[in-house]
Amino acid sequence: MGVVTMAFSHYPHFFDCLWRGLKPLAESQVFVGECARLRTSVETQVHALNPQPVAQRLQSTGYAPRELDQIRACIDVFSHGNFPYLLTATAARRLLEGRELGEPVRTPQFTGRHAPGVDVPFVLMESHHADAGTREVYRDIMRTLGLPFVNTDYRALARWPSYFALAWNGLKPFIDTREHAGICMEVHQQANRLMGETLPNPGGLTASSLRAAAERDGDPVEILQVARLFQWLLPGLVTNVAFFRAQLTG
Repeated sequence: MGVVTMAFSHYPHFFDCLWRGLKPLAESQVFVGECARLRTSVETQVHALNPQPVAQRLQSTGYAPRELDQIRACIDVFSHGNFPYLLTATAARRLLEGRELGEPVRTPQFTGRHAPGVDVPFVLMESHHADAGTREVYRDIMRTLGLPFVNTDYRALARWPSYFALAWNGLKPFIDTREHAGICMEVHQQANRLMGETLPNPGGLTASSLRAAAERDGDPVEILQVARLFQWLLPGLVTNVAFFRAQLTG
């Protein structure tokens, strides 16, 4: 489970209403297809930034091809999975702000498997387990990105500390540049168009029903702030993960 859904689960009535409403959409062909299209768009734009390759440098320090394949597989899982989370957070924010989703029409269900067919050793490197160098990278990430925590993606990739330090140092100069910000803004706008105009709403989820559920958990403004946090950070996260992928794939 991603940080997004774990955070939403702290508000059980809200989360139950949100997921029951979004599940029919998440199971649909059009949802899977639009997530893939959005991923392709991000990765194409990131390649235009010309990320410097790191595989050869890692091999020269002793990384075996199998280790590099494991890192690529880990990145591929996040490259795939972050887009459903992005659209989930976008839907939550829109609805809690009083904006509706698409039309409540049925849509063909996706059959089969669309997630990467890989076995990845997911080990999250928590700060209290990490060495001093990795903890400093974590602090640098939080300072640079303005985040109160280190996302799951970064903690998973820090399982290979020397790789992750190299990858982050290659990405960092692009953060807050006009080009990076432009990609993030495009992701944000596309996600809003998808959830507000393009994608259907087969679960019939409404702003009033989700807000009523949120009120049962306490202050809906607090939940809205959580939704806004993730909906704000995910465009940057998918961009950064695409950058890591390009570093290793060329």
